[in-house]
Amino acid sequence: MKLTLDKKLGENYSSLSQRARVLTEAWVGDSIFCPNCGQSDIGRYENNRPVADFYCKNCTEDYELKSKKESIGEKVVDGAYRTMLERLTGNNNPNIFLLNYDPKSFAVVDFLVIPKHFFVPEIIEKRKPLAPTARRAGWVGCNILLNHIPQTGKIFFVRNRRVEQKKKVLAEWKKTLFLRDEKEVSAKGWLLDTMRCVEKLGRPEFTLDEVYVFETELGKIHPENRHIKDKIRQQLQVLRDKGYLEFVGRGRYRVR
Repeated sequence: MKLTLDKKLGENYSSLSQRARVLTEAWVGDSIFCPNCGQSDIGRYENNRPVADFYCKNCTEDYELKSKKESIGEKVVDGAYRTMLERLTGNNNPNIFLLNYDPKSFAVVDFLVIPKHFFVPEIIEKRKPLAPTARRAGWVGCNILLNHIPQTGKIFFVRNRRVEQKKKVLAEWKKTLFLRDEKEVSAKGWLLDTMRCVEKLGRPEFTLDEVYVFETELGKIHPENRHIKDKIRQQLQVLRDKGYLEFVGRGRYRVR
């Protein structure tokens, strides 16, 4: 995989944003395979399509590309807040490609995909309306809060300028596909919150009591639930049944 953007493609553009869009979209179209099916036949939608930028010609998965010159950070700017929330409950929500590149060398630093099944309302931050003097006065945008997404939902093709093995990318994608079976947004939110808590423990094997430490934190996120420990046990059992966790015995679990 070539990790350099083709600068020549942007020579006819005076706008820096247009130049960046052309360079990054060309690199993705030429370099990236579909993480869902593994095929390299990634097509590009026409410009200004409201939902997605790319699609897999084999399995029809949609992808929206977000590019940054700086490090990716904890949040990514997205479009209209209301539209984003509507997409989360519909069938047209795309997966997100995130690309970070060096503006001096035009080298790709990081490239990852966040599967659409990790998107719930809690990770969407509402921005302030545009000022009355703005061309789109009153328009409300949103940010995607990357720090609210479990690490397992950030699947790297390129990390720190190093290309990950294709089989690893495909395996990591497949590992969490069970989340698509959960149609209820609140139920999916509970699973994702539990996954984040397990990750915070920082080791593959853990005990039920160790996850109970997050009882107060989860109670603040889900104030309507008065039986947090019972819910934690239930979510760990679901993650076990889905193959994400392995039950070792005597209240111990292991991340597969």
